[in-house]
Amino acid sequence: MKPVIFHNAKCQKSRNGLQYIKDKKIEPEVIEYLKDKPFTVQSLKEIVKKLGVKPFEIVRTQEADYKKIYKGKIFSDDQWINILIENPRLIRRPIIVVGDKAIFGDILEHIDTLL
Repeated sequence: MKPVIFHNAKCQKSRNGLQYIKDKKIEPEVIEYLKDKPFTVQSLKEIVKKLGVKPFEIVRTQEADYKKIYKGKIFSDDQWINILIENPRLIRRPIIVVGDKAIFGDILEHIDTLL
């Protein structure tokens, strides 16, 4: 099954994750999620489920927008999903999906557990 990588070309960790997969002679489907806007409520919920985390756990808490707008506030899981769809820059990257499993590819060794 071909991996899908939700990728941000401007992010070093995302570029490293994509290159790591390609170095293994695997050509993933690359979705540039900031440009292509692929997320819907349902699709993001499915990815969160495949990751086995809560929506807040995919939030990049070091992002300026998070610190300025959301830090210290409490939101439900559904509210976080909507916030992330409206602000995809807040989504931790890259996310790699294969079948019914997904991982964060910012730690390269984690990628091996999926491929």
